[in-house]
Amino acid sequence: MIKSVKNKMAIAALMVTSTIVSGCASKIDEAQHQQLLESFVERANIASNLSEQDETNWWYQLNSAQLNELVNDSLAKNYDLKTSQLQLKSALARLGAQKAEYLPQGGFTVSAKRTSLAETITRQSEANLGMDWQLDLFGRVTALVDAANASAMSKAEQLRLLKVDIVSSVVKGYINYQGNIQKQRIITNQIEALKQSIAVLEVRVNEGVASELDLNRTKAQLSQQQALLPEIKYAQYRDLSTLALLTGRLTNEISVNTKNDILASSLNVQIAQPNNAIALRPDINQALYNFSQAYSLSVSASKALLPNISLSGFAGILGLNNTRLVDTQQQWQVSPQIEWSLLSYPALLAQKEAQEFLSKAAYSEYQQVVLKAINESELSLQLLVKQTNQKAFAEDRFKHANNAFLQAQAMYQEGQIPYLELLDARQDVLIAEKSNIDSAISSLIAKVSTYQAFNGHWSHKLTVEN
Repeated sequence: MIKSVKNKMAIAALMVTSTIVSGCASKIDEAQHQQLLESFVERANIASNLSEQDETNWWYQLNSAQLNELVNDSLAKNYDLKTSQLQLKSALARLGAQKAEYLPQGGFTVSAKRTSLAETITRQSEANLGMDWQLDLFGRVTALVDAANASAMSKAEQLRLLKVDIVSSVVKGYINYQGNIQKQRIITNQIEALKQSIAVLEVRVNEGVASELDLNRTKAQLSQQQALLPEIKYAQYRDLSTLALLTGRLTNEISVNTKNDILASSLNVQIAQPNNAIALRPDINQALYNFSQAYSLSVSASKALLPNISLSGFAGILGLNNTRLVDTQQQWQVSPQIEWSLLSYPALLAQKEAQEFLSKAAYSEYQQVVLKAINESELSLQLLVKQTNQKAFAEDRFKHANNAFLQAQAMYQEGQIPYLELLDARQDVLIAEKSNIDSAISSLIAKVSTYQAFNGHWSHKLTVEN
């Protein structure tokens, strides 16, 4: 049922696209629009930083059936998405209502009356079909239809942008949750190791072989690691709560598999035609349609200064001396009318000026959105490079810290170093391992953010499929 509704909405959105694009030439300088985008993107030199591959369903690279299921659930059950879909339906309905203004308006009336005056009773009945037709000779109705078109397309782009945010948030939440599970495992293993060390040290202190200093430092490290558990458990609950909210559930209704080592999965950033992926971003398109709407309303305000020409009339039957529409006579009337609000000119001019300022503001906002999208894309690439390098250094750090701990363990058993040095080496490897996991999480999140920034193609594909 949900998929059927979405398909209908996609078809309706495509129909609206065809109508608004055909009328954009009179409202928006498309050449300037493309020139602006191409100029920004060319200066960004984004295409040289990415592979030319299809990014549709990019999260499938993580090889997690549960993640794929969570993404599908979020697209089907998220309440923000349902709200946005209903808002789009409402905008399409308003578009239909506005288009109906091209047609004559009116209705059918039937009435009967009986009056008494000076003991004289009169009866009358009538049935009329009345009509009022606003002739769109100067294009005011067309401008309003164009504004409704743009509003509907803006809602469609808002829906697509929301899907981008939801999918990206689900993937990020899932990665964070799996990372926190691994960090809890490290902390738990360290706590168990420290407890074993304390048990051994207590025996050795009683025997006079080890010092109280070694025992107290080990206990202090144990308390430090135990203090990390409540924080990591809260982080896990927070991640579950995020995933539950995105998929339309309560937190206690969601269960995530903790055996999935998603941090070991590879996620390569591969985007086909990166420049176009930016130009097709829904936030850019939404800003463009908002400008189109403001411009169309400005045109409508200027048309209000011109005369309003309408044609009204009625046709019906009139029954005299009866209330049952018998012995009727035909009647009709046609009334052309020209109405020109000359005395309202100051107010109409002020409204026109106000709408023109709003149109300029919408275009300025559109330029800002384009510039922000370019900067965001560049920043996502810089973050990707940074996190990739940091991940490599973190892996090397963990490898060397682990080797140092193994060497310290062997030297301690041979009596070459005191226990405190072994304890420091263990602490170093713990910190290095945690840093390695944090770096792996940040690296995956940076890749997700890159796909989120270059979402023009895959978000469109996502909307069409759903």
